[in-house]
Amino acid sequence: MIRRFGERFVEGRNYRLRPGVYAVLQQRGLVLLTHQATPKPELQLPGGGIDPGEQPIAALHREVLEETGWTIRVNRRLGAFRRYTYMPDYELWAEKLCTVYLGTPVLRRSAPTEPGHMAVWLPSAEAGEVLGNAGDRHFLQSWI
Repeated sequence: MIRRFGERFVEGRNYRLRPGVYAVLQQRGLVLLTHQATPKPELQLPGGGIDPGEQPIAALHREVLEETGWTIRVNRRLGAFRRYTYMPDYELWAEKLCTVYLGTPVLRRSAPTEPGHMAVWLPSAEAGEVLGNAGDRHFLQSWI
């Protein structure tokens, strides 16, 4: 059974399954996060949705590069969680199935290319307190 964080499932609401991949990225006691400006400003683990036909690890590399400008090395899978949420950019209710990996930042290639995103480095303990969703906080705090 996959642990759920956040809003409860609402009977009768039409949810679309949205698998995604996210990373806990540590280097020298710091964690690489992404700040997303909209729809509400918040810090998140870098990552996002897996496109149709895309492999999960390839999606993770793509999403982290888009949101932070960094290339990464993926070390291992930490686990998965589920959350139900409204996605205003897509105008839909989603059942997000989030798989979280442990990785290492390798090389900063550019500024983030995803509009409204910014790479943020924080000390591990602080990062575990400020992430915008409970699933991200759980996996980061479990690791540190």
